[in-house]
Amino acid sequence: MEKEIKRINAHNITDKEFFYGHKGCAGCGGSLAVRLALKVLGERTYTVIPAGCMSAVGFVYPQLCFSTNAMISTFAGTASMLSGIAAGAKALGIKDFHAVGIAGDGGTADIGIQALSGAIDRNDQIIYICYDNEAYMNTGIQKSGLTPFGARTTTTPAGENIHGSITQKKNMFEIVAAHGISYAATASIGYVQDFMNKLAKAKEVKGTSYIHVYAPCPTGWGTPEDITVELAKEVVDTGLWYLAEYEYGRFKLNKNPKEFSSVENFLRKQGRFRHLDEKDIAYIIESRDKKWEYIRENWEVA
Repeated sequence: MEKEIKRINAHNITDKEFFYGHKGCAGCGGSLAVRLALKVLGERTYTVIPAGCMSAVGFVYPQLCFSTNAMISTFAGTASMLSGIAAGAKALGIKDFHAVGIAGDGGTADIGIQALSGAIDRNDQIIYICYDNEAYMNTGIQKSGLTPFGARTTTTPAGENIHGSITQKKNMFEIVAAHGISYAATASIGYVQDFMNKLAKAKEVKGTSYIHVYAPCPTGWGTPEDITVELAKEVVDTGLWYLAEYEYGRFKLNKNPKEFSSVENFLRKQGRFRHLDEKDIAYIIESRDKKWEYIRENWEVA
């Protein structure tokens, strides 16, 4: 039976800030995801951040931008360090706290996937959040396992013969769900209420939770700083990203657009996609349609 979860909204969310004064780029989607996550999870939170944008901008000597307990882990060790924190707190009799890891797409889908898989297999009492800006932004905008087809990065340049990345994003949400995880969800900083609802649910889960939140990067994407949230909403409306949950062994789609907004308009706003031709865009739309056909046939639909 599904437990009734108290929803967080503008009327009852705390005024306290647990992540502030960071040195992130203007319009950083990842920093907004971290700020919202910690406001929902609260001050009794132990946060683990691996090498990446959030550790680079959040731990700048002599300033620490986390007012909760926070530490930097090895790039590969976010989930394993979380497991250690959860085990240590249990041994010390510490209760009423959350162990949360916040890692980028490279630190999750590539470098950190082994430790994450092990933590889910053990069903450790942790929350893992992936803020997905679709490349290794902190180290120079290199391709990650979550870089979408056609995106230009420093390791997938756009040329006459090859137009950016030739691979698709890994289905991390479904990879995690295939472990039989207690709770997993996708989210976007463009749909803040949905993201906060899922964080509130993760707080109550017994076992491992995973939330994959879409978080645009103006620097790496070649976009204006003031359209970050707009892009994060538009990607859902185009069908190139979806809002969904996995719990009790079932997939559930949270938002089912009757019509998709223009994929081409969305892509053309981003410098990383401006080189795409009509054939590339047609392929992206075709791939989207195949994915949605599968979702609508096999998942519970809102």
